[in-house]
Amino acid sequence: MSKSNLLKMKYNTYLIILGVFTYSIFMFSCSILPNIVPKKTSTPVTISTKKQYVTLISKDSNEQMVNILSKIPNIQLDLRYATTNNFMKKAMYPTTTNTTFLKLPAANALLNIQKELNKKKLGLKIFDAYRPYFVTKQFWKLVHDERYVANPIKGSGHNKGIAIDVTLINLTIHEELNMGTGFDNFTDSAHHNFTAFSTTILNNRLLLKTIMEKYGFKKFNTEWWHYSFDDSEQHPILNVSFTTLNQLTQYY
Repeated sequence: MSKSNLLKMKYNTYLIILGVFTYSIFMFSCSILPNIVPKKTSTPVTISTKKQYVTLISKDSNEQMVNILSKIPNIQLDLRYATTNNFMKKAMYPTTTNTTFLKLPAANALLNIQKELNKKKLGLKIFDAYRPYFVTKQFWKLVHDERYVANPIKGSGHNKGIAIDVTLINLTIHEELNMGTGFDNFTDSAHHNFTAFSTTILNNRLLLKTIMEKYGFKKFNTEWWHYSFDDSEQHPILNVSFTTLNQLTQYY
């Protein structure tokens, strides 16, 4: 056998050994990765009890949930999930629910928005704010679409007390401004970038967006009514009942 053929044979043998070694490493990695990479659970850690909630706010007063009707007495409420007038077609909150809640900084910002709007003979109407976590789980069972319903694995800004569903009302005639669609409309026409509306409707949406953003709220692209006050990642998920919050909230 010539020297060149011998070298070629050795080279081919080297490639075969290298290939077998690489494949073995790959298969070994596949076998152990499921055991070392943590899996996301379907139920994140939540604040559910009175004791847990009191501990939370004792460490950071900004985590305090504020009764919106106490904070802003002249605000209008139309709490759809305490009625059957919603996409679930059933009451998701106790039908006796007559107020809602936001974290302290968000509530303070909302008060400033209401004050500025009142100077223009306008005001806010709230469809939803705080939402217990178990309700988000129920929503997800019906609508698996993160454009409109929060994935329970992540939780919702509503669960964390920093999101609000809201519209504008004319205080002179006590009617909502025309926003083109109603609340909880799961179509493209509810998106902020939908423009096939009259100038009046587009201006109404812009007015709401402008004043909400002025005071620190951020829009949700697929729902003209939904705004969040800050980064929801820094807040815990709450599954505290409305009854408990009513007992513990204070006016700030």
